[in-house]
Amino acid sequence: MVPFAGYDMPVQYSTGIIKETMHCRSEAGLFDISHMGQCFIVGDNVGQELEKLTPSKASELGINKQLYTVLTNADGGVIDDIMITRLASKFLLIVNAGCKDKDFKHLKANLSQHCQLEQLDKQALIALQGPAAAEVMQQLSEPASQLKFMQAIETDIQGIACIISRSGYTGEDGFEISVANNKAETLAKLLLSFEQVIPIGLGARDTLRLEAGLSLYGHELTESLSPVDSGLAWLVRNQEHYLGVEIIQNQLAKGASKKKIGLQIEGKIPVRENTEVLDSNNRVVGIVTSGSFSPSLGKPIAIALVESDNKDTTLYAQIRKHKITMQKTVLPFVTHRYHRS
Repeated sequence: MVPFAGYDMPVQYSTGIIKETMHCRSEAGLFDISHMGQCFIVGDNVGQELEKLTPSKASELGINKQLYTVLTNADGGVIDDIMITRLASKFLLIVNAGCKDKDFKHLKANLSQHCQLEQLDKQALIALQGPAAAEVMQQLSEPASQLKFMQAIETDIQGIACIISRSGYTGEDGFEISVANNKAETLAKLLLSFEQVIPIGLGARDTLRLEAGLSLYGHELTESLSPVDSGLAWLVRNQEHYLGVEIIQNQLAKGASKKKIGLQIEGKIPVRENTEVLDSNNRVVGIVTSGSFSPSLGKPIAIALVESDNKDTTLYAQIRKHKITMQKTVLPFVTHRYHRS
């Protein structure tokens, strides 16, 4: 157990990080992600209001649909990456644990008086991830099991009221379940009663998201990097009115100075975050933002931000006396298996 964003969180359970990672890839894992921030926003034209704060078209989001986006600052940097779910009568936002205080303050300061924000401090969040997740969910909630990727539903599991979305942070098919704190333990024990499901800690959660090539706030995403810098240009659909729009639109038109890449490491030495990335002339061309051993690939991997005009396929890192060779690769490292159809 370690302190994390004001909570005591498990790094790993008795099975260990490698086995937990591989179990989520082959069966299903249960993640307690209740440290994430949750809030409802209700009122008139919530979608349009959120478009003042994000580069996405939240107003076009259908009922029971989700989108992944970012909150931007006036310089085009990322305050946080968030999930927005439109429900029948309100919007549900899920934000990162370490950012929730500043996120909620930012939202309250910038949403108009026509919107009311309710922090869900008594709501837990549980993720069920892996190829067996749908089989488990089918036995608990048939409506939830019929969802497609980035859809959601307000339903119940054996009388426990839930908001369930088909989404996650592992690259695997799976579900995230928002549930009242006082029902969370009962629901967790119910999910763990299935032989396909084991509990999974922070260590494997980070390994899984790295293998999936997904960005992590504070690593690939920061207040000094725009979504274009961070490889998220695809989510920019809003062309006006949000904070930093001029800077981001200029980057889209002319290109950003950085780009996000994947690196497969030769040898057994992991290349960790903040390690400089070198070209063949030992010139610094970027920095590693995330790096670890990949259980799925059996080798170290890393994500880096490098100069956008860098064309090298082989790059290097200097770790103590070792010059590490790294091969540029397409992200994700492990193919996503989201349920889209």
